[in-house]
Amino acid sequence: MVEELGRRKVNSGDLYVLRFYNRLDETRKGEIACANAGEARKWMEAFDHAKQQAEYELSRGASTRSKLNVENEINLEGHRPRVRRYAHGLKKLIRIGQGPEMLLRQSSSLEGRGRADAFFDAHGGDAVEAHEWKCVRTINGVRIFEDVASSESGKGVVVKAVGVVDASADTVFDVVLSLDRHQRYEWDTLTGDLELVNYENGHYDVVYGVFDPNYLTWWRSKRDFVFSRQWFRGQDGTYTILQFPAVHKNRPPKSGYRRTKINPSSWEIKNLNTSSSSKVAQCLVTQTLEINTKGWFKWKKDYSPKFEKTIPFALLSQVSGLKEYVGANPALTAESPTTVIHSKISDVLESNGELEVAEAPDEFYDAIAGDSSSEDDNSDDDSEKVNKNRRIKLKNVSWAIASLALQRMSAPDANKELNPDVTPINLDAFQFHGSMQRGGDETDTNCWTSPSGTGFMIRGKSYLKDSIKVKGGEPLLKLIAVDWFNVDNRVDNIALHPKCLVQSEAGKKVPFILVINLQVPAKPNYSMVLYYAADRPVNKNSLLGKFVEGTDMFRDSRFKLIPSIVEGYWMVKRAVGTKACLLGKAVTCKYLRQDNFLEIDVDIGSSSVARSVIGLVLGYVTSIVVDLAILIEAKEEAELPEYILGTVRLNRVRLDSAVRLEN
Repeated sequence: MVEELGRRKVNSGDLYVLRFYNRLDETRKGEIACANAGEARKWMEAFDHAKQQAEYELSRGASTRSKLNVENEINLEGHRPRVRRYAHGLKKLIRIGQGPEMLLRQSSSLEGRGRADAFFDAHGGDAVEAHEWKCVRTINGVRIFEDVASSESGKGVVVKAVGVVDASADTVFDVVLSLDRHQRYEWDTLTGDLELVNYENGHYDVVYGVFDPNYLTWWRSKRDFVFSRQWFRGQDGTYTILQFPAVHKNRPPKSGYRRTKINPSSWEIKNLNTSSSSKVAQCLVTQTLEINTKGWFKWKKDYSPKFEKTIPFALLSQVSGLKEYVGANPALTAESPTTVIHSKISDVLESNGELEVAEAPDEFYDAIAGDSSSEDDNSDDDSEKVNKNRRIKLKNVSWAIASLALQRMSAPDANKELNPDVTPINLDAFQFHGSMQRGGDETDTNCWTSPSGTGFMIRGKSYLKDSIKVKGGEPLLKLIAVDWFNVDNRVDNIALHPKCLVQSEAGKKVPFILVINLQVPAKPNYSMVLYYAADRPVNKNSLLGKFVEGTDMFRDSRFKLIPSIVEGYWMVKRAVGTKACLLGKAVTCKYLRQDNFLEIDVDIGSSSVARSVIGLVLGYVTSIVVDLAILIEAKEEAELPEYILGTVRLNRVRLDSAVRLEN
């Protein structure tokens, strides 16, 4: 297992630290320090690729297994020459960087798919809360959007500034997080003077800052502020930074300064797919914040100069400053696009479909968020020929693809995944009881329901060729109950507990139950246990059958979850996101296959990033509605189209309603 520990202060600088360990024996572990976020990302990709390559080699027979076992560990306590020897062997196995073995990501016939993510987001939103982003201004090449859906609610207005920066997401992330005063003075008009107050962990810190508002208006006194910063990188390489006003005992208001609150805001920094001929990386930078409605509407209507002398406007201007600063520093832009790992076995793997080394990246969110900002963010390509070809292809196929992508997936073929020779039983939901109540209608709270899969985007039949996703259909498995437990320590193998539904008389009669045990770290700890039932035994030759009876490595590489905050605070939505997550790669998952069930224990606390996000969610849990979809990722043509295994909607859950479960 490899985990990102985030940034760590070392002397006067920052390093990005990775921890690797044996899941079965955590005493066998080590750390790698990287100079920047990009290097850490490359190491993560390299380790992931090495695991895939090892899985492929092991699947080829006993001879290769013996070969791999010749030297099966890295001894970090040994002499440096030996460590260098192992590092050299790892370098031979995995190529990081440029050269003839660099693999370019597969592109579709659209040569970038015309920013398909923006198109699909714009036409979603009927199953989840819709964001209607409307561009209201363009300032210095940066677009300013307003969420007109949230403004109609009468609360604060959620706005965002969106710009394309000619540098990689890794570089921009480092610039935004940097506390270097000289650097910040070149792009940040508001929070240029920052100093570290507290370093909580590699993904969270607290900073103190001051600013003199003379450039805004002459009569205001000097201001100081404290805010926390929380950051993480998604599996697709997108960086998210959340900034909240904070109070810290070590930084009371400074004499001669007036304490002010910086608006809560978030940064999202994601790489753009540039053409193969371009040597300059590009990323999309989005800064989102919530502001008072009165000043915003007046500025939008009358171009009021008063708003342009406020903290919210200064925050929105940070994207413009960042864009110009990066453009004025060639050293930041003279870098190659995102490196993709490639080895000599990749051609064989791609041809026989046994292992997917690199695939076309998902180009839109997996939970429909109804985001109608076009965000077609690539600037003009260097080659006019590329533009011409793209226009022609888009003209010919854009409407066809639009129609195809918005089609709803039909319900999965149960006869393919479940045994067709067995008569289905009647899964009467009222036979099964969990500690959390089932919701009757939308007014119920502290309850669960099972929505359809139409709020989620899954891989279509032709995904390997065109990366097109479609709306999900009805889940294959039926959610029959949910348990909400309060525990002292994390509980594995919960299906074996006498109080568990699986051990009840009704549970023993179900042909197959998939038990998802979401282990929530807190004080105390919690377990959210989801029970998904099949009305027939699983077909062992199906994808579900391979998952149920397969190895843990196979399960880790396929078990996928898609989250969506349907209702709730916009900052929580930004933190959780709507991108699919391979849970086995993000956190530690343990599996128990017995009798008529498969249990998956998802240890959310095994990842510092996941702990940080779940901590934020728990702070607002009584006011949010969250949808989750679980599925098995399809990687081969025969496995497509994907289908949704199960869904759940958790409606404003109360922590104090959890039932005590003795370990």
